Parts: sequence; C-alpha cells; structure tokens
Amino acid sequence: MAREATVDELAAAWDGGGLVIDVREPDEYAAGHVPGARLMPLRTVPAGCDELPVGCPVFVICASGNRSKSAADWMTARGIDAYSVAGGTTAWARGGRPIAVGPAGRAA
Repeated sequence: MAREATVDELAAAWDGGGLVIDVREPDEYAAGHVPGARLMPLRTVPAGCDELPVGCPVFVICASGNRSKSAADWMTARGIDAYSVAGGTTAWARGGRPIAVGPAGRAA
C-alpha cells in the first residue's frame, strides 16, 4: 500500500526537482497541472511503471487524491517508492502554488 504525502511535502520535493506523475486525463492536465509534472493517465500506469525510477520518491497526483492513490498502490506493488498526494492538484492550487496550463510535451 502506497503512502500519502501532503501538498507541503510535495512542494518540498518539487523545489528539489522531485518527480511528479499526474495520472489525470490529458484534458484535465492541460487545464492546469503542477509545473514539470509528467502526464501518465491512470489507464496507462501498468505499462508506464517500467519507465519510472526505482529507489527515488515518485509523487503521484490527480485532481483530489483518489486516482493517485490507486496509481501509487500499483507502483508501490512494483517496487517504486510512490506517494499519493492528498488533496491532489485542487489542494496544490488552493495553497497558492504555481499551476502550468497546456498539453504535456511528452507522456511519462
């Protein structure tokens, strides 16, 4: 079972260049996401796990924390140090943190 991270913990990791995976759909991502977050829609997580690093934390985010919990559980079961971000992008934005808009440059 994956652990949960607060948006404050995500912010600290993000400031240090931490890996953020956004598991929402492309249209949701384009409407607003954590700058630098890599898009990996939930349905692609099983195949995409092979591209993620093992041994460093991966912060998984969605809109509210439900999809990220499922994705982080899947990742954790495959040896990835995954954290589901509580409150998701909604909490990130509500906290006054930066939001980028536009489509992903590349999927994770």
